[in-house]
Amino acid sequence: MSGPTLVIDLPEPVPPSTMGEFRALMVGLSSHFKEERPGSFDVNVPAERLGVEDRREADWRKPYPLPLLGTTCVDEELKALVGFNPQREDWRRPFLVYLMGPGVGDEDIFEAEHADEPEVEAVLGFRPTHAVNVSACCNREIDHVATALLTATVMDVIGGVAKAELLDGQASVVAGLPGLLGLADEDGTALGTAEFLRAWVGRPGFRLVK
Repeated sequence: MSGPTLVIDLPEPVPPSTMGEFRALMVGLSSHFKEERPGSFDVNVPAERLGVEDRREADWRKPYPLPLLGTTCVDEELKALVGFNPQREDWRRPFLVYLMGPGVGDEDIFEAEHADEPEVEAVLGFRPTHAVNVSACCNREIDHVATALLTATVMDVIGGVAKAELLDGQASVVAGLPGLLGLADEDGTALGTAEFLRAWVGRPGFRLVK
């Protein structure tokens, strides 16, 4: 992924009724929705639906007019001119959100991400049987915020514990936040609840590991 990723560790398989709620949540949040397989979603999630306020000035949010030079510019010409494509500037953030583990898919990824984690399991109090990856496809500041809030919203439905790698110096920032269950891997990994993610987002300079 080109953006940050968070993992939700689960103590047991997701029951069918909860899977239905998970899918309904993703459909409701998304402006674009594609289900690759049960529990694996390719989505665009408008940041406003996660409670993120668009604080840009109104004029900044307006797209540039296309006839900049007296002719209609195609997307590529416009992007080359201004350095990005303002016609496509919006807050519909692209994500891959996918359940993984035995019997559901991406077993190899699950095994690789959960191999040899005694410190993590000691904090969790269980050995994960399955997990959900929430991976942003972009890496702007808003994508880090949206990733944390989307993960917290998914956890409200399916439960589990969020596992987040920490940047240098972040252990002291997250210490004492509500919902933090503990730190592992020499304070390089934080484990916490949905409340923890929402509290962490509110801290100045919040950023996830890409």
